[in-house]
Amino acid sequence: MSKQHNAGFLAMVADAKSRVKEITIDEFQQHQRPSVLIDVREDREWQAGHLPQAMHLGKGVIERDIEAAVQDKQQTLVLYCGGGFRSALAADVLQKMGYTDVLSLAGGYSAWVNAGLPLEKP
Repeated sequence: MSKQHNAGFLAMVADAKSRVKEITIDEFQQHQRPSVLIDVREDREWQAGHLPQAMHLGKGVIERDIEAAVQDKQQTLVLYCGGGFRSALAADVLQKMGYTDVLSLAGGYSAWVNAGLPLEKP
C-alpha cells in the first residue's frame, strides 16, 4: 500500500538524510563489519514479517530503549523501516545521541521484499 507523505514530513526526512548514510540492499549483503540490524517500524508491521536477525525497536521507543539494547556507541547499526524514511529520522536521532556508525537501509522493508529476499515472522 502506497502512502502519500506530506511536504513537512518529506522536508524533515530530506534534512535527516543530509546527515545520515544510506546503505543499499546490495551493500548491506556485502557488508563485512558486524552490525546490529534494527527494525524501527510499528509493532503490527513487525508482526507481519521482518528481516532475518533483526531486533525490533520501534521509532516511538528507540530513543528510550537503544542504550539498554546496544551499549557500544561505536557498534555499526543498520536501521530500516517500510520505505527508508522513518529509519533515516531514527538514525539521525541516534547519531545525535552519540552513536557513531549508524546506517539507514535505502528502500527499507519494501525494497527487501521486492528483491525477493527472505523474511521472518515472530
